[in-house]
Parts: sequence; C-alpha cells; structure tokens
Amino acid sequence: MKKRYNPSQKDFTCKHCGNWVSVNPILSGVSNRNHCPYCLWSRHLDLFAAGDRMSACKGGMKPIGLTIKRQRKKYGSFLQGELMLIHHCIECGTVSINRLAADDDADLLLSVYQYSLNLDGEIYRKLARIGVVLMGKEERFLIFQRITGNRIAYENEMFT
Repeated sequence: MKKRYNPSQKDFTCKHCGNWVSVNPILSGVSNRNHCPYCLWSRHLDLFAAGDRMSACKGGMKPIGLTIKRQRKKYGSFLQGELMLIHHCIECGTVSINRLAADDDADLLLSVYQYSLNLDGEIYRKLARIGVVLMGKEERFLIFQRITGNRIAYENEMFT
C-alpha cells in the first residue's frame, strides 16, 4: 500500500539556505518531502527507514551525487530505475538516497551531477560498500534527459 500525504508533516524552513519549503505533494510530486528544492540540502532526520524521523544527529546532509534506484525486476536494466539524489551527512557521515521532487531546481541537480564527477576515492568506496552506484560520465545524456525532459537541448548544452 502506498503512503499517503501526512498532514502532520509540516512545511519547514531550510536550515542550509533559509528558504521556506512546502511539503504539499501537489507542489513537490512526492508524499514525503525530505530536502529543499532550492539548494537540495537535507537534514539527517531518519535512522532506520525513510520517514521514521528517529535520528538524533540532525546534521546537514549535502547533496553529493545522483544514482538510479534499483529495480526489483529480475531482467530489468539498472538504468530503467528512478533517478535519485545521494545525500551525505556532514556531521556523522551517513549516506542516504532520496527521491527527486517535481519542484527541485533542474540546474542545481545538474550541478550536483557535475560535482559528483570529482568526488574523492573515499566517498566512492563508501558508496560501493553500501551498494550505491554513482552516475558517471557515461550516463551524462541519461541524467540530462531525466532532469530536463529534453533530448534536443542536450546537443546545445555546455554539459557535454
């Protein structure tokens, strides 16, 4: 059964950029808002499962890259899954994977992808240990298409 919008989840002010963020799924397209659409930062709130809000850390979670959610389909391609945002807690080092929201800033998502191409080896090893595959240079067309929804503009973009 899918989770529905929980009206007890309150709009919030981003601790990183100070912008007001609505949790209304009509704006975000997701039922559990967990990051700011303006700076893409999150806050370390969940401990065991998404939405449990049991973490004592409460540190800032920096967006460090993009990945694809693994599919349960036995013969499905890895790249058929949903594009996800990778967050890394700047306090305790926890990594979490979060769904993109409809109102996330597309240019910032692209800049997070660009940033991820230059991450240090320690982060790559940490992601590999927990089974997270960071999108690399080979997936740049897929990333651009999924974020912008536009195949044609890719050719004219400095992104190549």
